[in-house]
Amino acid sequence: MLVAKKLATKNTFIRSAVSLVLAALLGACQAGKPALSQSTEAAYSAQPLAINASHYHQIQLAGQDYQLFTTATALQIHTAERELAHQSGKFSRLTLQRLDSDVVLLAAMDTDTNRLYLWRFAPDEAPELQLMHQQLISSRVVEDLCFYHSSENQQLTVFLLGDRGGADQLLLQQQANWLTQPVVIRQLNIPYDATACGVDQQNGALYIAEADRAIWRYQAEPEADEGRSLLQVAQPFGQLQGEVKALQLLNDGSVLALEEQPARLLQIGSSGVVLNAVAVPAVAEASGLTVQQQATRVTAYISSEQADGVQQLRLAVPANTVPAKKAAVVQVMPTRQTEAASQRGDVMDDPAVWHHPAEPALSLILATDKRAGLDVYSMQGKRVQQLSVGRLNNVDVRYGLQWQGSAHDIAAASLRDDNSLQLFAIDNRGKLHNAGKVATTMADIYGLCMYQSSKTGAHFVFVNDKSGLIQQYRIDSDGDNWRGSLVRQLQLPSQPEGCVADDNSGVLFVGEEDAGIWRFAAEPEAAGTGEQIILVDGTTLVDDVEGLALATHGDSQYLVVSSQGNDSYVVYDAVAPYALRLRFRVTTNPQLAIDGSSETDGLEVTTRSLGPSFEQGALIVQDGRNRMPEQGQNLKLVPWADILQQLK
Repeated sequence: MLVAKKLATKNTFIRSAVSLVLAALLGACQAGKPALSQSTEAAYSAQPLAINASHYHQIQLAGQDYQLFTTATALQIHTAERELAHQSGKFSRLTLQRLDSDVVLLAAMDTDTNRLYLWRFAPDEAPELQLMHQQLISSRVVEDLCFYHSSENQQLTVFLLGDRGGADQLLLQQQANWLTQPVVIRQLNIPYDATACGVDQQNGALYIAEADRAIWRYQAEPEADEGRSLLQVAQPFGQLQGEVKALQLLNDGSVLALEEQPARLLQIGSSGVVLNAVAVPAVAEASGLTVQQQATRVTAYISSEQADGVQQLRLAVPANTVPAKKAAVVQVMPTRQTEAASQRGDVMDDPAVWHHPAEPALSLILATDKRAGLDVYSMQGKRVQQLSVGRLNNVDVRYGLQWQGSAHDIAAASLRDDNSLQLFAIDNRGKLHNAGKVATTMADIYGLCMYQSSKTGAHFVFVNDKSGLIQQYRIDSDGDNWRGSLVRQLQLPSQPEGCVADDNSGVLFVGEEDAGIWRFAAEPEAAGTGEQIILVDGTTLVDDVEGLALATHGDSQYLVVSSQGNDSYVVYDAVAPYALRLRFRVTTNPQLAIDGSSETDGLEVTTRSLGPSFEQGALIVQDGRNRMPEQGQNLKLVPWADILQQLK
């Protein structure tokens, strides 16, 4: 127990030190700005409502105004004329999410039982609350709730904020389908004494208040990076004075922060500048805040846990409009995943598929480990072999090359320990053997892909360097051993990585990470000049350009690309004019408890059967942030048939 207390004290000290350093930075950024002046009565007007509530909302549905609020003993819904609904319980942190113009979703915690309640309220259908779900929350004591609806990724989630350094993000609805049971799709590490949360629905930003110290901004998307940034801090470095008990977002992206005692309402711009501040002397200890926004006016409703009178404040704001929702992105679900990498961090990079010569279900997935070597997985996602040869980056496979007196297939990988090509022989049972290395002249070896000429049958490896250098090696066999010889060099303006070669047409595609995709002829005697065919545009294809793969279906051939900068995948025609065919993301599969994929490095596509559930092949992507639960990186598998459905 004494050790635990010492650790807790040490951690508290570290957190305070970090907050002070960040606060000092923010204070430095705001140095020289005029001191904040309290807002005038012209900008703000306040009046009490004739209602006592701990949490209060006023909302219009189908042209009718409704009051939704909690007291010490119940949740109630009223119109101007009468009470419509009454739900007994000691509810806290009542929050709403509009589902459409006539329907709203309510969430609240019963503080006596620590149970989460979700209700649907559609007065045109029924005057009563419709209980959708109730659930005991055992992970943490919930301090606040806030909804996030991602129009791009078509997911509705709710954050359960704890005050002991953690939060859960629960998935409620996906692609307009309600889950029978909410699923925790992300656990966040947040400040130890977090008190309030709010979400910018348009920009996908989650704001969390750290008591009276700071307000932080996180990303609300479950597959997003977990990094945070500082919005505001306490005096003397910033302008927070009291403990922040509630946060609300306005249409322009600014944040309303309610301080508890003395009660004060701050409007903070997205850059962290406090735009306005107003005291609320009529409320002794403020804790509840909701808003209604029109073109040039915001109405804020401020309440307290003591269920004193609700205060209504009207705030004048610059004219603005409700921001348009982001267009939905096509979503596909993974139906299988591999075991997680044995180490945490940025470990796994690039996959390749070895096809069993007779039984597709016995095919294997090869994946590079940037710290240790090569992992081999069965089609069930189980790791069946590990080859600890060093830090491998990219891997590829081709077929039919003599090794030690018998026919073997070949895998080649880029080995960063000594800038060489690491070769593996694959026997007809699917066991991999270390087949030696080929030295290169590269200084910082990186991406790799293989090519087998349809003209000569010769095997080649294309490998690149971070400088933009691309080298082509021919792999030959003397019957017992493999050797490599440099046959050609190419050059890109900046750093490449992912590449893929079409054996039939003799074409090489290479991704230039920050710029786009290049096309070269793949035969060793071909010219060394290439053509830039697809550009990074910052919207559809966002740097880094990472994994590349080819897929043929009928008369169509597709180039599949990992657009790492926006966690998506793009499909182009693999022939001129390289038309865009599809942009999609790999989303959560709640039924199979598989999270979506994000920050993808390498990917692979095969259109050959891989056995049951993958009869038309698969898209295999590296998942840079493996969640549900949080663990080492892995690979996600999507049936290629699901992608073909979207390409029709």
